Amino acid sequence: MNDAASAHGAGHATPTGPLAGYKALELCSTVAGPACARLFADFGADVIKVEPFSGDPLRSMGRHAGDVSLYAATMLRNKRVISVDLKTDEGRALVGRLARQTDVLIENYRPGVMERMGLGYEALSRDNPGLVMVRISGYGQTGPYRMRPGYGAICEAMAGVRHLTGDPDRPPARVALATTDYLTAVYAAFGATMALLHRERTGRGQVVDAALYEAAFAQMDAYVPAFRTTGFVPKRVGPNLPNMAPNSLYPTRDGGYVLIAANSDPTFLRLIQTMGQPQLLDDPKLSSIRLRGDNIEYCNQVVAAWTRQHDGVEIERLLLAAEVPVSRVYTMPDIFEDPQFAARDMLPEVPHPKLGSLVHAGIVPKLSETPGAIVRSGPDLGQDTRQVLASELGLGDAEIDGLIERGIVDCGSRAV
Repeated sequence: MNDAASAHGAGHATPTGPLAGYKALELCSTVAGPACARLFADFGADVIKVEPFSGDPLRSMGRHAGDVSLYAATMLRNKRVISVDLKTDEGRALVGRLARQTDVLIENYRPGVMERMGLGYEALSRDNPGLVMVRISGYGQTGPYRMRPGYGAICEAMAGVRHLTGDPDRPPARVALATTDYLTAVYAAFGATMALLHRERTGRGQVVDAALYEAAFAQMDAYVPAFRTTGFVPKRVGPNLPNMAPNSLYPTRDGGYVLIAANSDPTFLRLIQTMGQPQLLDDPKLSSIRLRGDNIEYCNQVVAAWTRQHDGVEIERLLLAAEVPVSRVYTMPDIFEDPQFAARDMLPEVPHPKLGSLVHAGIVPKLSETPGAIVRSGPDLGQDTRQVLASELGLGDAEIDGLIERGIVDCGSRAV
């Protein structure tokens, strides 16, 4: 581990998680890269994010409270943020100096860009052989598609995931979340952690190559051998689980939906007993798992006829008492009212310099001995530039002022 004695500077709480003492440098934008770096920051690493003067585009995504980007306040939490013009030789040199004393560098430029800036792995590892470089891109660092621009949604389409999303009588739908970006972030962070473990034994770093389309494709695990072996091509099935029923969304009397998953014979028996219809077990279309899987529409109609007679809360109460997996389809108000989210600290309230406080999505996963922590909300653009240049590179005020005057770095004075 590199020396992290000055990890967060005066006035910033020092993280104590399992990654405390590690340094990470983030040269990323939008979602997958910043989410990967946030995992490191949540568990104690000192993460320095490098942004252009215009800011990471995620600062313009999502909702705002006045001039505060709520998405950036959560995605950039626990990080230090500096603004550097990487189009200048001096700016690239500053970042190169930071990279040569870091443990993990996370970047999500298109392949080849880091090399053109003189910040490729070969160049940086000459002076920092223990460096772990995490490279997140749409299609990976190799292959014929490596230079294609790729966002999570685009890569979901190529990986076959979008083809399976939505109802069978409609065009493929999208989930209104950056699911592939977050999944790739987790794979990338896992790869970096394995690389750090390898470094503990050998002293050598390496490159972690995480592709968005491959993270999306990893979800197709069940269908890959099925296609090659049987020729099966999966299709959209809406809210249903292929070959399994009842496992779907069912309408409730109060206008909502519940998801019921009675996947085994014992669970199905408990479900129909709660419905007051134990005779359904003798129905030739429902008497076994395979038969129910062959008659999904019929099975769903039977269950839906019962759920329409009850409110969602009542259905939950009845089925949970019978140990049948069930949940209402929550909205955000439901989440904020639910005791499970509160008990698991999934809605922590974090101080914010402008808003007073801000509720974040909690840290995942929970560690019993070395849990992560939210030290502070994401800083403003360029907020930590001066402190980082002083503490990490030993620059004096006059030197930093000169860099600001020459347009090499910024301390947040520019309008975005």
